[in-house]
Amino acid sequence: MTLCAARCPSSFATAAVDPSSALRSIRSSTLLASVPGRVLAGGVSNSSASHWKLRVACKQEAISVPVSAAKEAPFKNVENSGVFALSSLEYRHVTSPNPNDGEPTFSIIVVGASGDLAKKKIFPALFALYCEHCLPKNFTIFGYARSKMTDAELRTMVSRTLTCRIDKRENCNEKIEKFLKRCFYHSGQYDSEENFAELDKTLKEHEGGRVSNRLFYLSIPPNIFIDVVKSASRSASSKNGWTRVIVEKPFGRDSESSAALTSGLKQYLDEDQIFRIDHYLGKELVENLSVLRFSNLIFEPLWSRKYIRNVQLIFSEDFGTEGRGGYFDHYGIIRDIMQNHLLQILALFAMETPASLDAEDIRNEKVKVLRSMRPLQLENVVIGQYKGHTKGGVTHLGYTDDKTVPEGSLTPTFAAAALFIDNARWDGVPFLMKAGKALHTKRAEIRVQFRHVPGNLYKQNFGTDREQATNELVIRVQPDEAIYLKINNKVPGLGMRLDRSNLNLLYSSRYSKEIPDAYERLLLDAIGGERRLFIRSDELDAAWNLFTPLLKELEEKKISPELYPYGSRGPVGAHYLASKYNVRWGDLGASDID
Repeated sequence: MTLCAARCPSSFATAAVDPSSALRSIRSSTLLASVPGRVLAGGVSNSSASHWKLRVACKQEAISVPVSAAKEAPFKNVENSGVFALSSLEYRHVTSPNPNDGEPTFSIIVVGASGDLAKKKIFPALFALYCEHCLPKNFTIFGYARSKMTDAELRTMVSRTLTCRIDKRENCNEKIEKFLKRCFYHSGQYDSEENFAELDKTLKEHEGGRVSNRLFYLSIPPNIFIDVVKSASRSASSKNGWTRVIVEKPFGRDSESSAALTSGLKQYLDEDQIFRIDHYLGKELVENLSVLRFSNLIFEPLWSRKYIRNVQLIFSEDFGTEGRGGYFDHYGIIRDIMQNHLLQILALFAMETPASLDAEDIRNEKVKVLRSMRPLQLENVVIGQYKGHTKGGVTHLGYTDDKTVPEGSLTPTFAAAALFIDNARWDGVPFLMKAGKALHTKRAEIRVQFRHVPGNLYKQNFGTDREQATNELVIRVQPDEAIYLKINNKVPGLGMRLDRSNLNLLYSSRYSKEIPDAYERLLLDAIGGERRLFIRSDELDAAWNLFTPLLKELEEKKISPELYPYGSRGPVGAHYLASKYNVRWGDLGASDID
């Protein structure tokens, strides 16, 4: 059996140990050491346990373990229910850390474990990290929610969403069973210190008196964040290691609610314990943004108002709310996409060169960008809402036709905005954002349109459409990740005919390895204490200060969104907004590359 050991994108984890032979201890009542994997790196980086950090164990070469070792001790009742038939007590006996191995324990507690996010994203991401040997050696995963569920029921639920996408040649069922041995469930109320104290007692049984590090992932609605943090910090935080909390967006609805949430969290946690997650920051092409700019000499000199005419940040989905309108209606597209995902990408794109790759140096530069931006004005914003439409014999309901949406709702499902950064590098350059649901395509991309060539000798070859002669750099975040540069090129032949061509880096063609899900990278960083891709409180404040006045004006004036058909390119007003700044949206034509 060859264990998956692909390279991890961080530097803070150790290899998971293959415990395939440990079940013999159930029969003998003696805990035997598990079949050893290769611990590539690890140990204590600081004499203080609270500063212990995980080290990377991700290597490109494979790690080999004899097949016989994996088959030596089959799971109890494997012919009937397999891994799900083992009792919780038996699992704890098998997965308890070896008290002599000198390693701390690590527990991740997924609060809201029965929800869609946990099932579809968090548990699969943790399993992918396990397959790549990027989880700490002595790890345990606990689901926590109000639903009544047994350990076996949790494992059954989780197993339905797990796939061995890392290396499809591996024995997927065997990996899943080994991973599920580390998964447990604890039922409790979110505001009950008593229930969290019971969880703490269970965690301590697994930790066996060792140094313990705990990561709480709050996969729950924001209105109960404070209740959970209060209960967990008082009753279930680690006494001899670190405790961290991942907080899912939305981080409030405006400046006031965001400040209240931050203040509430900081009653029980220090800022360096809080990891505000925006999964778009974990996407491969967003991660590559700073590499593209700061490690390529051809781009860095061009990254300013002198050469760039406009920057477009485009997000579109080809589906509507479809039964989830009740949640969406409380926030709308501006809060859901623009204030966080697109604004974070903008800050990374526009920031000055940081002093280092240290998290605080990068976040300092992002905050400077946000504080340099003009507050959004209503005249620079267009909002829309999709209406019902029949196309190709298929009828799609409009936003307000959704029974979960309040009747007569004015919540925008589309928004376009022109933003400006008032600093020396970007003065006068429009940053155009566009985000919408129920549009003609699904995409997320950054489009950088460069200025026209002064005195272009070949302008007659492009006719009256000067846009055809404009260079454009496109960074496609999803789907089909790609980076390509549009250049002007002579078509082969005796005549002088010009063509717009692409210098293309299509990831699926260039790299055989599947791109990790954003949650994998962000979870790994949180485990290692790397905060570079997480949002700091002052960064969050600056972001809300940009959008809050606009949001209040839209709601107070009850401005009606422009209707657009389901599956269209959005409201016409977005095109007028772009033309106001002599810009054409770059996604209007057919797909640029196959």
